[in-house]
Amino acid sequence: MIRAALDAVGQLPDSEIALADTALLLARLDQPDADWRRAQKHLSQLARDCIHLRDTSGSWAEEQAQALAAMLVSRYGYSGDYETYDDLQNLNLIAVTERRRGMPIGLGIIWLHCAEVAGWDCYGINFPSHFVLGLDGDDGQILLDIFADGRVLEPEDLEGMLARIGDGRRRQKAAPALTVRMTKREVLIRLQQNISYRREQSGDLAGALRAVEDMLRFAPSDINLWQQAAGIHQQMGQIAAAVRCMGHVVELIPPGADLTRARAVMRRLRSSLN
Repeated sequence: MIRAALDAVGQLPDSEIALADTALLLARLDQPDADWRRAQKHLSQLARDCIHLRDTSGSWAEEQAQALAAMLVSRYGYSGDYETYDDLQNLNLIAVTERRRGMPIGLGIIWLHCAEVAGWDCYGINFPSHFVLGLDGDDGQILLDIFADGRVLEPEDLEGMLARIGDGRRRQKAAPALTVRMTKREVLIRLQQNISYRREQSGDLAGALRAVEDMLRFAPSDINLWQQAAGIHQQMGQIAAAVRCMGHVVELIPPGADLTRARAVMRRLRSSLN
């Protein structure tokens, strides 16, 4: 039933995806015994509060960011989990709503849910190694670090973040390409990729594969996900399944060098079946 609902999300245009509701479906798959109804009730309460925010806040992005932080951080106590950052609970929306703690992407789902209800132009930014939010208002665009209670990020903050994930010896300019708006599907994929990556790193290939397969339900045309699924199947020795996944890649990929390489991978996998 839950996976059928994700299949339905996969047929929707991006603008019609209910971000928090879809993340809640994914959380239910991950923790089937958790109290998802309480999480759903909490999301509804946040939505009601956000209607009031919309009526009492201005049209400047900084005003809207302050209103969101006052509600989510000061009133409800949401904050980044510095102590147990890599705990998978920080990526499960049910657990995030219960603990009021999360990774940047886990908290970001909550912030995006609230901003959308308020009617504000808020979106994910696929910044390397640290998910942030963009918020557009009459005063232009600002970037928010929701892991740090919604702090407004300045260019030097972004450069410092790039330096920390690079060689750490020189600061890089944050190119405009690094602050591009993400789609809702891309936000959900980043959420699940965090789960898949951590499971794979711990040796749980089956769990990593489940996360990828669930992503493919709501993003069935994502070539990278089919390639990722093929790679995990291959690691698990499931070559026939890897071939099937590469078949989807060949169907979806446009003509060119990438298609030629995909066909070559598919041939090598098929030859290993004989």
